[in-house]
Amino acid sequence: MTQETWTEVDEYIFDALVPSDPALEAALTASDEAGMPAIAVAPNQGKLLQLLARTIGARSILEIGTLGGYSTIWLARALPPGGRLVTLEYYPKFADVARKNLDAAGVGDLVDIRLGEALDLLPGVEGPIDLTFVDADRVNNPAYFQEALRLSRPGGLIVIDNVVRAGAVADPSNTSDEIMGLRRMHELIAAEPRVDATALQTVGMKGHDGLTIVLVKA
Repeated sequence: MTQETWTEVDEYIFDALVPSDPALEAALTASDEAGMPAIAVAPNQGKLLQLLARTIGARSILEIGTLGGYSTIWLARALPPGGRLVTLEYYPKFADVARKNLDAAGVGDLVDIRLGEALDLLPGVEGPIDLTFVDADRVNNPAYFQEALRLSRPGGLIVIDNVVRAGAVADPSNTSDEIMGLRRMHELIAAEPRVDATALQTVGMKGHDGLTIVLVKA
C-alpha cells in the first residue's frame, strides 16, 4: 500500500459518497490562496464529523482549532434550528479567512469564532456541549481533553484528530512534546471512569494518522 493508493481510494469514496460541494471547495481554495497550511480534514472525514453530530442530535458544538473553517462548515451544517457552534482560533488571519468562508457557506450566523489561546478561552465557553472536535496543537491535548470533558453533557462525544502521526505515537524512541502530549492524553482518557473511548488509524489523502473518539458516559 502506498500514498498513491490511499489517495485513489479516498477519491473513490468522495465520488461515491461525498458529492462535490461548491461552498466547501471554495473554503479550501480561499484558505490556500491566503497561504494557510493545507491541513484541513479530508472531505470523508468532514462528513464523518457531520454524521456523528447528527447521530447524537448535537445542538451545541465546540471546535478547538478553526483554521479556514472547512471542518466548521461540515459541523455547522449538522446543527438543527437554534443550534450553536463555538470555534476557537489562535491566529487572527485564520479567523478572518474562516469568517468569510462561513458566511459564504451560509452558516456564519450559527458560528461564534473566538480568538486567542484555547486554554485561555475555554473557561469562558458555556456548556453543556454535545460534541467537541479537537484539531489543534497536540502538546496541549491533555488539557483540551480535560476541558472538553468538563463542558460535555452525558452522552456527548469528544473527537480528537491527528492522534497517530504516521505511527509516531507508538514509537518509544519518539519523545517529542507533540507525541508525549498525545500519549498523556490517552493515559488520561484510559484512567477516566466517566468516559469510554477508542482510537482508529486512518490512511488517505492526508497520509497515515488517526482519530480518538470519546463517549462521555456521566
